Amino acid sequence: MNIKALLQPAPDKADVAMTIIRVAVGIIFFAHGWQKIFTFGFEGTGGFFGSIGIPAAGFFAIVVSLLELLGGLALILGIGTRIVGLLLAIDMIVALLVVHLPNGFFVSENGYEFVLILGVASLSFAITGASSILLDNRL
Repeated sequence: MNIKALLQPAPDKADVAMTIIRVAVGIIFFAHGWQKIFTFGFEGTGGFFGSIGIPAAGFFAIVVSLLELLGGLALILGIGTRIVGLLLAIDMIVALLVVHLPNGFFVSENGYEFVLILGVASLSFAITGASSILLDNRL
């Protein structure tokens, strides 16, 4: 093993690394959107949103559920990554402020560590476009 090679920057590998992160984050958002739509349903998600004081809870349940499902799929495929990243970052900021922040940091106590990393990753996709390995670049 060449330790010196491991310590050197590898810009040629950055696209691969960002693609791996983008796909993993996309899978997580897709699964959460799927859960909101097909497990809880729009009514169940809207009921939860209403119980925590989100206005127009039924409407935002549909918006957030579809954003997470379709946005997750878009991240996986590399379509509209910057726009989707921004929308998902906003989604996670709201989740952090409204749901998770009062519970502290750790996810085991419904804290904000999970939404924080998803939000930061999404914001980085909005800023960088996530990588050159995107379906957008092929279209």
